[in-house]
Amino acid sequence: MLSYQHIYHAGNLADVHKHALLCAALDYMTHKDKPLSYIETHAGRGLYDLGAAEALKTGEGAAGIDLVRARGWFAPDHPYMRVLSRVAEVHGAQAYAGSPVLAAETLRDMDSLHFAELHPQEFTALEYAMSPFGAKCAKADGLAHAMAICPPMPRRGMILIDPSYEIKTEYQDLPVFIGKLNRKWNVGVIALWYPILTSGAHKEMVAALRKMSLPDVLDHRVYFPPAREGHGMIGSGMFIVNALYGLDAEASALSGKFSALAG
Repeated sequence: MLSYQHIYHAGNLADVHKHALLCAALDYMTHKDKPLSYIETHAGRGLYDLGAAEALKTGEGAAGIDLVRARGWFAPDHPYMRVLSRVAEVHGAQAYAGSPVLAAETLRDMDSLHFAELHPQEFTALEYAMSPFGAKCAKADGLAHAMAICPPMPRRGMILIDPSYEIKTEYQDLPVFIGKLNRKWNVGVIALWYPILTSGAHKEMVAALRKMSLPDVLDHRVYFPPAREGHGMIGSGMFIVNALYGLDAEASALSGKFSALAG
């Protein structure tokens, strides 16, 4: 399905959760002077304008990253904030970095970047956004592309799987995919984002993942008010295989910040 465009949701509270953990993980991995590979299966356009009509229509960025900045959730030297500040300097105050730009700005010249995106317009925008970084962008099914290039070289690395979940079978297919990928690339950090929905659509998928023999799992969830009346997403989950040392501390700090939203 090619209807999903993340501009309507860019910078929302789920992005804050996902992107803060992603930046913390990649920043930690760069502390070792060894190259790594970074892969995304559903990259989107990479860079977003929160002043665009689509973003203003939903107001999710205003209720997300704008609120977070106003409340001072992150110190200026947090890996997430460092990148957002650099992006604002180059592209303007309304620019928001999607995960491809967050990763590219965090990683080094020695590291490899691989992005997949099927939506034609999103892919064109992705190629443009990633052109300064020497990334490899594929207009392809992200899961099939990841399986084809894994294990990557260098083998050390991380993959972010961030589907729209518009295709309902994804909830059944993703545990199978992650199991196969972990067997094929056993040292890779595998991060799956999933929405926490009032419908409970995510529950069977997460239960299936928890039953699998996957190494060093971190399943972190945060909860927040619906973005608008009738909106079904009330939280965000990150299921991480081969979770890095110290990432649980970042997750715990995020839990505290999100808990304060209820107050």
